Amino acid sequence: MATDAMPRFPAGFLWGVSTSAHQIEGAAELRGPSVWDAFTAEPGRVKDGSTAAVACDHYHRYREDVALLADLGVDAYRFSVSWPRVGSPGGLDFYDRLVDELCAAGVRPVPTLFHWDLPAGLDWLERDTASRFAEYVSVVAARLGDRVEKWITLNEPAEHTLLGHALGVHAPGRRLLFDALPAAHHQLLAHGLAVRALRALGATDVGIANSHGPTWPASDEPADREAAEFYDVLLNRMFCDPLLTGRYPEGIGELMPGPAGRTDADLRIIAEPLDWYGVNYYAPTRVGAPQGAEIEFGGVTLPAELPFSVRGIEGRPLTDFGWPVVPEGLTELLTGLGDRYGDRLPPVVITENGCSYEGLDDRARIAYLDGHVRALHRAIEAGVDVRGYFVWSLLDNFEWAEGYARRFGLVHVDFTTLERTPKASYGWFRDLVRRGR
Repeated sequence: MATDAMPRFPAGFLWGVSTSAHQIEGAAELRGPSVWDAFTAEPGRVKDGSTAAVACDHYHRYREDVALLADLGVDAYRFSVSWPRVGSPGGLDFYDRLVDELCAAGVRPVPTLFHWDLPAGLDWLERDTASRFAEYVSVVAARLGDRVEKWITLNEPAEHTLLGHALGVHAPGRRLLFDALPAAHHQLLAHGLAVRALRALGATDVGIANSHGPTWPASDEPADREAAEFYDVLLNRMFCDPLLTGRYPEGIGELMPGPAGRTDADLRIIAEPLDWYGVNYYAPTRVGAPQGAEIEFGGVTLPAELPFSVRGIEGRPLTDFGWPVVPEGLTELLTGLGDRYGDRLPPVVITENGCSYEGLDDRARIAYLDGHVRALHRAIEAGVDVRGYFVWSLLDNFEWAEGYARRFGLVHVDFTTLERTPKASYGWFRDLVRRGR
């Protein structure tokens, strides 16, 4: 772990932590069902057989959690609004109370309007879901917009498409491979319609949280480089190019749904100008030519028919999730985005960065965060306009298909008693935030 002084960040730099509704709120009986409720009810879908029906019980304990945020000293709290809860009687009242509590504590609320918990009965393969999303966004913004300035439309449409619709390891559990592309397009269209809905209600600080990471070819062999380039298009550029350039990467637009000409009209909506661009970063991916067999990677089985294979990154420490720790990948990613998009790249906010480790004396998490914050500063020194950094996550939580087996929190949660206990990393981050001001 680095022991030299942390470099100074620009004045006004935003320090925060992130969570998502389905992973922490619980109180499932007080909201409508989501695709994740249906998914977790199927035997074998979640590794420990658990559900998020209670999770961290944040719905009932939000005041305790806001007190943790206040003690942590962060500027902002990124949470998500549950669409199924908003669709239930009194559902928005919870977010009213939460936002009021945050404001009273001096913590800026930063809501994400979709973090994977699609209401049951809706489907991202259907175009109408994008319009339904914009209607829901208008309802939320009309209620909370007097106290909320900074908005996030979607979280990680790439992962929701790949894991939920292409590979079937997340909700809604479809294994469509490349037939999942309409889900990607309709989420991006929903984003653009949501930006318009927010603007119509006076919002002036709107972004998205996209996941990105450098793609490293497994070798200099042409087949490996070609496979890595395709993977990069599929997981990075397909979800960034249309937002920032108004175009899909070559070869992708033709695969998207709709009659001739409609995709172009959709792209004008998708490319609505952003005030900032959110980046979720965890690690690079090493990619090579297909190997003709299924590959187990990061808890996901990748089918043999994919036109690439994901390889391990050797010589790096691993988190408890088995993910490689590569802080310099964040510098590479951010400078690469700046080089690719130039002045079309808005100011950047790191909306997620974190790691899974056990224990209250989580020195490995401190080392991870220390390295990544320094890597972020190097990107700023290189000229990338980065305005904020959010740790994933405030609390240990329901980690999707992993259940409760992975702990990303700065705060330990006992999932039997629901007692919260700050970890060593909580104190480290609190000190960092105080020094950074």
